[in-house]
Amino acid sequence: MRAIYFCLAIAFAVVVHAEIKTQAIEYKAGEVTLKGVLVYDDAQSSRRPGIVIYPEWWGLTEYPIHRARMLAKLGYVAFAADMYGQGKTTDDPQQAGQWIGQLKQNRAMLLERARAAVETLVAQPQVDPARIGAIGYCAGGSVALELMRAGANLSAVVTFHAGLAPIEPDQTETIKAAILVCNGGDDAYASAAEIETFKQEMRQHKANWQINTYGGAHHSFTNPDADRHKMDNVAYNAEADYRSWRDMKDFFQRQFHVEHSEIK
Repeated sequence: MRAIYFCLAIAFAVVVHAEIKTQAIEYKAGEVTLKGVLVYDDAQSSRRPGIVIYPEWWGLTEYPIHRARMLAKLGYVAFAADMYGQGKTTDDPQQAGQWIGQLKQNRAMLLERARAAVETLVAQPQVDPARIGAIGYCAGGSVALELMRAGANLSAVVTFHAGLAPIEPDQTETIKAAILVCNGGDDAYASAAEIETFKQEMRQHKANWQINTYGGAHHSFTNPDADRHKMDNVAYNAEADYRSWRDMKDFFQRQFHVEHSEIK
């Protein structure tokens, strides 16, 4: 009986000790100072897969950090990236469009900042550098795909309501990552022509790819805050949010050969 109590005490101590840590990290891309957020479960001592999160065009808001916490609870080390510098954000669509537009007009700069986030994550002692993935939302999903096209050493890439067209056609190198694209079936920004062109690109490069389409879902369907902006074709969809996150979890389990811890 004493042994049973002892085991229960140890188990309780482990549960109590488990804590999701959130750590702000400054890093550089050229001369620009970027401010990202690292999130991980400090109860795990072994090296784990790392996931970079590229945010929507609003910048490094609370939303990508929230997703980083969700990933950390599954057992990953997550890093919410800063693509604009100084961790700046905006709630103005015009400003957001200007910032992301500047990056899309300068592919080298976009890739430099995207790679800097990966390099920062890989450098963390909790991370297994052989198992690195990326996810991205809206514009951030386009960033993740562009990084994949540039031959980044990623194991898996997942996008949510992302633009699929390359910044510069015919610039795709060897695709190393397995790819899961999660798109809304009623997203007016995701044209049938763009989706078909993406499929042809993936076939041409013999990529391991998958596209999931969620009926009734519009652009930004994963973000509960989407409706607040009152923009056409932008709306949260709880069912599509749940299903796409579940699909991402299954996809990562297959690619990284892990079992999720799912801390509550």
